[in-house]
Amino acid sequence: MTKTTPLPPHDWPEFQPGWVWLCGAGPGDAGLLTLHGLNALQQADVIVYDALVNADILGWAKPEAERIFAGKRGGQVSAKQQNISQMLVELAQAGKRVLRLKGGDPFVFGRGAEEGQTLADAGVPFRILPGISAGIGGLAYAGIPVTHGAMNQSVTFVSGHDAKGAVSPLNWQAISDGSPVLVLYMAMKHIARISIALQAAGRPAGEPVAVVSGASTADQRVLTTTLDNVVADIETHAMTAPAIICIGPVVGLRKILK
Repeated sequence: MTKTTPLPPHDWPEFQPGWVWLCGAGPGDAGLLTLHGLNALQQADVIVYDALVNADILGWAKPEAERIFAGKRGGQVSAKQQNISQMLVELAQAGKRVLRLKGGDPFVFGRGAEEGQTLADAGVPFRILPGISAGIGGLAYAGIPVTHGAMNQSVTFVSGHDAKGAVSPLNWQAISDGSPVLVLYMAMKHIARISIALQAAGRPAGEPVAVVSGASTADQRVLTTTLDNVVADIETHAMTAPAIICIGPVVGLRKILK
């Protein structure tokens, strides 16, 4: 797909010079990018992209567009968020059409809000293009719905670590009591402590758990286990990040829906 490939008839927004568009690229499968995202790719002068953005998506940009990698991965030398945000400001102030392409949805544990705040403070105009979050779309590819009418009327999305990489300082008792289904992002590093905290809060040791690695990609792997065995089974099956973890009765529906 190239710049000359027509989009379906629609009043597509024009990407103006000096603007930044914060766009979610979805959980991995390039087909989950929205048409607004494709429209942005075909107009952007600069694409600042994260580690989890499918390379096929970058191939849909106009050939002359500059591509800048700004991925952050746990345990690896990564770009600092403050530097990324400032780079967006400087590129826009130089008159570029800047596409900030992020895995999943930019406003779901994606630092899109922080980047938007920096742009607003600098007087740089921006647009938000939502994407499909891994906590919904990635689990769907594994045959796991986050809601089911007979099982749960609420779902809680939780980050497994705080801004400094430590285990999230959350009220795990309240989280456990508040929702039958928990979806954990970026929790692989701290899953042992989270599992202990949830069991101490009253979650059953045998509660179903799914770990989905490489969600919606050709490398997707799915581990189904229980809350008391999740740590050992992750090690036994060599499950690796990036992964999304789902805890609750809906995990059992994978037997039917996968």
